[in-house]
Amino acid sequence: MAAAMAASRRFRDLPLWRLTASTHLGLNLSLRPMSSSAQDEASRAAPSEAPHHNYESLRVTAAQRHILHVQLNRPEKRNAMNKAFWSEMVECFNKIAQDADCRAVVISGAGKMFTAGIDLVDMASDLLQPQGDDVARISWYLRSLIARYQETFSVIEKMMADEALSSGLVSRIFPDKEVMLDAAFNLAAEISSKSPVAVQGTKINLLYSRDHSVAEGLNYMASWNMSMLQTQDIVKSVQAAMEKKELKGVTFSKL
Repeated sequence: MAAAMAASRRFRDLPLWRLTASTHLGLNLSLRPMSSSAQDEASRAAPSEAPHHNYESLRVTAAQRHILHVQLNRPEKRNAMNKAFWSEMVECFNKIAQDADCRAVVISGAGKMFTAGIDLVDMASDLLQPQGDDVARISWYLRSLIARYQETFSVIEKMMADEALSSGLVSRIFPDKEVMLDAAFNLAAEISSKSPVAVQGTKINLLYSRDHSVAEGLNYMASWNMSMLQTQDIVKSVQAAMEKKELKGVTFSKL
């Protein structure tokens, strides 16, 4: 009884903010701060195998809350890309794209190397003995095969880390894999703590604006925002700012 009374007093002492929006929507919202203890506990949980991701060449784990870790998982072959990899990588990320709980992905290679590139031994049968009974059909088969590979990765010329940094191919370099993964997961955690409506909206609008004129991009963004600005994520963010809380303590709904 004493514990219940103490808990009741603590809840009564929580500040109550009332936000009134004088718009055509007639919003009149009463909001209370939300505890983040459950979120913190979930974030500290040890990595576990992600369900529905069973592959020969990949390993997918739930590294942190809202973060998946996709590993190229053939360390004994220096993670060389075999035939299974090319289909599994596409399948894996198609599933992730439909996973409302995932907001960021870290990709790495098991062992000392990210990947040695194409596993020529494993893929030799496809390349050296292609299907088809004449030049046209063999060429069409090889074109389809190449297109499937291109869907997964773009091939670049081998270069050293400092050259990749100076050319803008990578944004940072690290002394070892452990430090790199720590930085990657910290960045993924920062992204996943934001409103998924805002993160996805930013990405979609940037990609659209890249391929269209300034006027078209602004018009598209206006059409996008006329609906997305009605999200409850804005209300939650305003509440956190008024209470001087970090956004990491705010729970945003899944998309």
